[in-house]
Amino acid sequence: MATTNLPKPSSFDRTLASARSTMMFSEVARLAVDSFRASKTRFLLTMLGMVIGSASIILVATLGSTGKQYALDQLTSIGPNKIELQYGGGNISGPENTSTPDYMTTDDMRAVLDQVPGIVASSPMLEYHDNVSLGGGITKQTTLLGVSPQYRVVRNLVVVSGRFFDDQDELAHEKVAVIVKPFAEELYGNSREAVGKTISIKGIPFVIIGVFREAFDTYGTSEISDHTMLVPYPVVRYFTGTNTLKEIFFTMRSASMVVPASNRILEIVRSRHYAGSVYTAATLTDILTSMAKIADMLTIVLTLGAGITMIVSGVGIMNSMLANVQSRLKEIGIRKALGATSREIRLQFLTESVFLSLSGGVIGTIIGLALPLTLGLLTPFSIPVNPWSPVFALGSSVLVGVLFGTLPANRAARLDPVQTLKYE
Repeated sequence: MATTNLPKPSSFDRTLASARSTMMFSEVARLAVDSFRASKTRFLLTMLGMVIGSASIILVATLGSTGKQYALDQLTSIGPNKIELQYGGGNISGPENTSTPDYMTTDDMRAVLDQVPGIVASSPMLEYHDNVSLGGGITKQTTLLGVSPQYRVVRNLVVVSGRFFDDQDELAHEKVAVIVKPFAEELYGNSREAVGKTISIKGIPFVIIGVFREAFDTYGTSEISDHTMLVPYPVVRYFTGTNTLKEIFFTMRSASMVVPASNRILEIVRSRHYAGSVYTAATLTDILTSMAKIADMLTIVLTLGAGITMIVSGVGIMNSMLANVQSRLKEIGIRKALGATSREIRLQFLTESVFLSLSGGVIGTIIGLALPLTLGLLTPFSIPVNPWSPVFALGSSVLVGVLFGTLPANRAARLDPVQTLKYE
């Protein structure tokens, strides 16, 4: 006699329960759509708050990302992958209890170039302050910086008129100068007029061969001020009478090499000087990291502020769903009389609430993404869109629907079918 393999009761019960749950959910979803169609105007107005809230979250996050990228780009433009080696203090003891500062020299720079790989540009910097003579008894206070031709690369300078001095000018000790744009405009009215003019420092004539500006205006917080002249490093030594340096600049091939290279540079320089001398290697890495953290924190705070709109729209959804429950008392009574459980009634109205909030969230997300993407396509500006903002907006929509839909759903589930059937 053949035996028939029947499913175990527990397996059969689970299959039946799963099928019933699937049918119940599809029925609840259909009822939610029918309810939306029956009251389109009310639901659309209720949904409007969620649309605005979702779009606001994405737009605020986009603005935060755009501001962050702009700030980092501007800061990086001061000198990409730059290392600024600085003398911080320390003296060398001499005879008769005298001491002299333990400054760096060009020999230190050459030692670093020989031992540290990945350096693409370097420049010493020797600073000198004096008045320049413009003729006719007119003088102006200026800052003379003796640098190498590679200083333009290290500091990412932009030559707006004329040219920057080159290696040949440096080797020949040519008396040429490149002046900062504000100084050129102050002296001659505009940058073009400055090129070719002659100015004197301590009776020595210098020909202005170019006018430059910083890629990002540091407003006098860097070594470059509004009255700065750049001249070949060997020429400035005529005025200072020394080859000592307080600052040396280096540029690395890539950003990943900046931190290890700065540590190695410090090791080399410290090994060549008095043990008590202090040297520092300033980079943009720490500043960029701090700036990025601050920008991210501000974006989070602003996004949470925009999320208040979601809470306001959630209150609107709750009020709308309470009114919806009140207007459908008889329908609820009939469904309960036909065997619908409180759980099914609760799920029905909770689904309607989530459907309402999620629909508004989807529309708001589309609008919030469309605006920056369209602006990026129609204009030359690059507007980064935070990839997590749509996820946060849609997730918030679902959460608002659940939280603010729970009270109306529970109220509908607790209704007495006898009383609801009597309701007129």
